[in-house]
This record gives sequence, structure tokens and C-alpha cells, in this order.
Amino acid sequence: MKWVPLVVMGAVATTLLAGCSISGEDELRQWMTDQRSQVHPRVIPLVEPKKFIPQAYTQEGAVDPFSLQKLTQALKRDSTQSVANTALIAPELARRKEALEAYPVDSMVMVGSLKKAGQPVALVKIDNLLYQVRVGNYLGLNYGRVMKIDESEITLREIVQDSTGDWIERAAGLVLQEGAK
Repeated sequence: MKWVPLVVMGAVATTLLAGCSISGEDELRQWMTDQRSQVHPRVIPLVEPKKFIPQAYTQEGAVDPFSLQKLTQALKRDSTQSVANTALIAPELARRKEALEAYPVDSMVMVGSLKKAGQPVALVKIDNLLYQVRVGNYLGLNYGRVMKIDESEITLREIVQDSTGDWIERAAGLVLQEGAK
């Protein structure tokens, strides 16, 4: 009795396949032939390539790229650029120091932030005293200037000397400390 439904399903499948006759394939072939005869592709002619005219190489007037003179000029140029860069990045020694520049940044704790007159203000705790910090204020011993204040972080740009004595910029920050006492 179990094989009866299988026989019925096989008969239905055979009937459906018989409905797909070769005549449908002939119609498809005729349609493809009609489409090919109606479509005419446009061929755009190619532009003739430019003629290459080789140039003769003459070494007589050229400077040797490995000469000592050329190397000296390059080193002088690089040293003047580094001097110009150090003039751009240097601490403002002539300005009056702010109160929070007397403490190292790692002794400070950000305990909150708020907005005053639409401007972000961070609350920083040092030695059990609370200070308000705004963008543009200076913090820490390394000439750190507040560049950005978020709800959870103060972003600083510090100016420090590297091993060669040149002034460089360094990113620093204070992250909100929840539950800081």
C-alpha cells in the first residue's frame, strides 16, 4: 500500500514532462534568430595611436645623482625643513601658566562633564579639589592643551622633547573615572 502514492506521483511527473514538448524549444530558437537579425551593433572606429619619437640620452649636461655635491644639497634642504618644523612646534614659554599645569596629568581624574552656555566643560579632580576645564585650557607638566571634551574623555595635545631635543606633538587624554573618590 505504501508504494501506491509513489506510482501516482511518478505518473503525474511523466505527464508533466510530456507537456514540455520540442515545439517550445523550436519557438525559442525562432525567437533567438529573430532577435539576432534585428539587432545591429554599432562599432566605433579606434583612434590611430600617436607615433612615439625616442629621445637621445646625453649624459654630458646631466648631474650625477650619486655625487657628493648632490647629497650635500639634499641634506642641507632636509635640515632646514626640520628647523622650520621645530619653529612651528614649540611650547609657548612666554604665556602665563595656568593652575592645572603644576600637576602631572596622571594625578588628575576626570569625574564628569556638563555643558555651560552650549560649550562642553569637564570636571577634573586633583587632591580632593574639583576644577572646571574648557577647550583651550592647559593641563599637566608637558604643555598639554585641551583640544576636545566629550562626555567620557578629555583629549589633550602635549608638546614634549624627543631624544634629539626637537619639540614634537603627542596625543594624551583623560578618561572618565566612574565612582572616583
